[in-house]
Amino acid sequence: MTASTTDIHTQVLPIFQRKRVIAIAWPLVIIFYLGYTLFSFDILGLGERVNLQNAKTLVSDAYSYKTHVTLDNRNGETSVSIEGERKGTYPDGIAPEWVTLGADQTADTLVDLGDGYLVTLGETVRFEIPDYGTFTATPGRTGVNATFPAGDLPDWISASKNRVAITTDAGRLSVTRNRSEVFKYAYGWELFFFTLDSPYHGMGIATLASHAFSGEAGAIANDFWTNKMWRHGDVAWALVETVLMAFLGTFGAAIIALPLGFLAAKNFTPLGSLRFAARRVFDFLRGVDGLIWTIILSRAFGPGPLTGSLAILLTDTGSFGKMFSEALENVDEKQIEGISSTGAKPLQRYRFGVIPQITPVLLSQVLYYFESNTRSATIIGAITGGGIGLLLTQAIATQKDWEEVSYYIVLIILLVMSMDSLSGWLRNKLIKGDEGGH
Repeated sequence: MTASTTDIHTQVLPIFQRKRVIAIAWPLVIIFYLGYTLFSFDILGLGERVNLQNAKTLVSDAYSYKTHVTLDNRNGETSVSIEGERKGTYPDGIAPEWVTLGADQTADTLVDLGDGYLVTLGETVRFEIPDYGTFTATPGRTGVNATFPAGDLPDWISASKNRVAITTDAGRLSVTRNRSEVFKYAYGWELFFFTLDSPYHGMGIATLASHAFSGEAGAIANDFWTNKMWRHGDVAWALVETVLMAFLGTFGAAIIALPLGFLAAKNFTPLGSLRFAARRVFDFLRGVDGLIWTIILSRAFGPGPLTGSLAILLTDTGSFGKMFSEALENVDEKQIEGISSTGAKPLQRYRFGVIPQITPVLLSQVLYYFESNTRSATIIGAITGGGIGLLLTQAIATQKDWEEVSYYIVLIILLVMSMDSLSGWLRNKLIKGDEGGH
């Protein structure tokens, strides 16, 4: 081995050793981090915290509805309602075909849940359960006073002195000292089109069409639009508010960021201190997350859609300012020189020599952010009290039935898909032009 070969070997060997150490160290670091998260996030205890029954109930609530048959144990009054809401309560003396109301307050009410599951609501509550037996309870001041078939209680029965809950595939029964209540699930979103007090409730499509062509189309549309349970009119306006928040915030930020972008571009602002100040302003605005701006502004200006728009505007001004300034620094100087040779003034040079070059970048980024901010406006609206986000959080916070929550989520997804399609079409139309016209 010559001296030159020895020198090369001496120089290369540390490099290979360093790469070998790095190749071994990185996997070890990743394994250590994953092991740390395994214990710090208590992933091993996740299985103990999971409640599959609650998960099953939550999922079923998303695509089905419950009919409540309720007996007030204090006065003997019985009521039947959809989702337990007053707006969905059946008129006195009227009930679904599987409920047989007592002739008076002293008579028992029979609830046939199907497949042999039969509930009797009265002074004594009975629940006949196939392959298990008959449960009875006499609610009173001393408690529920329940009697179960012999043997250990199954997992689907929760019992205490003051409350008994029985969950079966056919339905649920809840008995307390003050109230006995039966819940029966059915597929669909009941009363989605018309409430019980509407003359069009229960009509088939053909019958509705006949009434519509008979001059009742306006009344049918009004009953649907003013549905007291699903509030379609309020939901539609909430969607409009969400889009308006995203529109005002995004395009307002673009209008503000464009002139400020010239201050941050080195080929348009030779003064370094001015460029530095403009860039730090952009860093500050986009460095604070939109949700943080939302909280700050809601304390300053109060709740409302305008507060959400301002939060989006502040964050996007920082993002647009950085992108626009970088685009300005990459413009072709020859085009500007060509415009200047015609004797154009500075404003005209910017208008005809600079703006056309950055327009594709400007439009594509603004339209993309507009589509993205439509999603963000949902969360921002939940904080500022506007848009579909407010309705969604209200439905979740008040623990309302989850088919209403799923309804809002479906609308949000459809809204985002629509805005995505719209922004894509606008990008092709405004940036690429109408190819069919060439």
